[in-house]
Amino acid sequence: MSHPPHPPPRNRLLAALPAEELSRLLPRLEPQEARLRAPLMEPDLPVTAVHFPETGWVSMIARMMDGRSAEVGMLGSEGIVGLSLLMGTDQNALEALVQAPGTVLRLPAAAFRESLEDCPSLRPMLLRYALAFQAQVTQTAACNGHHALDQRLARWLLMAHDRACGDSFPMTQELLALMLCVHRPGVTVSARLFQQAGLIRYAQGQMTITDRPGLEAAACECYGAVRRQFEALLGAPRG
Repeated sequence: MSHPPHPPPRNRLLAALPAEELSRLLPRLEPQEARLRAPLMEPDLPVTAVHFPETGWVSMIARMMDGRSAEVGMLGSEGIVGLSLLMGTDQNALEALVQAPGTVLRLPAAAFRESLEDCPSLRPMLLRYALAFQAQVTQTAACNGHHALDQRLARWLLMAHDRACGDSFPMTQELLALMLCVHRPGVTVSARLFQQAGLIRYAQGQMTITDRPGLEAAACECYGAVRRQFEALLGAPRG
């Protein structure tokens, strides 16, 4: 009995593989729903699989001993969760938390290691992604230390918009404060100013980007710097 063909992946890393290698990899991938606030990877626990997001996005979060936390990176269909397996270890210090629900393609650790050998293009592509993601993490640290909250908020909203399936996505001010590592009142003031300026619309936990060029003008240099790094290493996104 013939099996129905696998749909083409919406993850950019997988879609960029040569057709022959992709055909070997697709049967190993397990489609899964990524529910809001579900952890795909937890700190200090062995990494048992990698996940290739297709829709939605994931925040990489550092947890402190006193209970505080901060987002250090964000990824969507351009990335992969579980880079430590690529580096030869299942140890991990970060939490990968779904912040916008969607779908992921899960690949168990053993199958991932086999795929690195069976698909020669996979490893160098993932290493380029790892370098691009490292650039994002580094730029985020510099941004949080040197730029004003409204600039950082604009940068974060643009990154979320890049990974959303439209102009609207679920968002709360509590989450924004957590992601930007600030107190909620500061986020409330900045978001209200953006809304009054017509850049966004926020109501009932739903964020809508209404003026993308205006939001880009309000953001600091860090958004463009990270985007250029990704395009240099992985190519410009399609569409």
